[in-house]
Amino acid sequence: MILLWKKKKFLSASGISPSARFEPLNFYVFTSLTQLICTIIYICFIIYFLIIEIKLLMKLNLKYFYEFWSLIQVGIISCSITSIIIYIWRFKEYNRLSSLFRETNGYVYINLQMTVYVDDVLTSLLGFCCFFGTIKFIKFIRFNKSLIIFIQTLKYVTKDIISFSFMFSIVFMSFLALFYLLFNSSIGSCSSLLSTAQMLFEITLMSFDATDFTGADPFLGPFCFSLFIIIVVFVCLSMFMSILNDGFHHVELNSIEDQHILSYMLKKFLNWTHLRRPNVEEIYEVQDSRMHSQYIDPIENFPDKIDQLLEAIDRIYIDQRKELLKLKRAGV
Repeated sequence: MILLWKKKKFLSASGISPSARFEPLNFYVFTSLTQLICTIIYICFIIYFLIIEIKLLMKLNLKYFYEFWSLIQVGIISCSITSIIIYIWRFKEYNRLSSLFRETNGYVYINLQMTVYVDDVLTSLLGFCCFFGTIKFIKFIRFNKSLIIFIQTLKYVTKDIISFSFMFSIVFMSFLALFYLLFNSSIGSCSSLLSTAQMLFEITLMSFDATDFTGADPFLGPFCFSLFIIIVVFVCLSMFMSILNDGFHHVELNSIEDQHILSYMLKKFLNWTHLRRPNVEEIYEVQDSRMHSQYIDPIENFPDKIDQLLEAIDRIYIDQRKELLKLKRAGV
């Protein structure tokens, strides 16, 4: 079934922008036996990983959320469980509409707005599942030397990138307000803040049409466009590339161990099936990784411990001063 979806958008300049789109609706829950089997297998995997992550959460407590891959796993599980709930909701909604259509033979008005909304939510959740799952694949291809260099570079320049992100966000938001307020009523791409931000990102990627700015205003259009190109594209992106280049040269000087994915997968499979017993070095390596995940390096906590020591000394000093004042007042 194909639904024609019409929508009207009221612009800030007292205008109306109509739009229409086609929404295909499939009233069949499972179109084939393969889809049913894949769905059951996927649900079993989600339940299995949910049990594992709950055990890790109970073991590590809040330290569980300090690991990046734990957050990715939480995103996959939460989006998958929510998708299952929305899928059941959509199934009930489809059954209600199908029964209503059979009873009336299609001669009554049927509101499909809720059905389209549920279908959009389910599509968005499946998109997030694919997003987190694709990022999860980075963990499996981490044996690639180029990827290892890239990850180590990002770790080295994390603080610089965070500082640069704050600076770039301020510059980008200022240009966003400038383009939106100046060309809101003259350029269609600046009709809203979201479309204006999309247009500015396209300009940053050097995918733009400068004739719109020339037609909007002979002076302000080219001037604002040139100002954005100079400050954002030339200056800001050059700073970003310099930060990455410095981190890359620093990481390139350090030796990186070359790992082989086939041997790693074979070793993990043999350990999992208990066909091969791990040696002493591997046991120590696993214990060290577990200890590292549970405890933070004491050097990182050293400044906090110094602050706590100084606060304790201050409290002792203040308490002693109070006791001396009390003894002086008592004439001792």
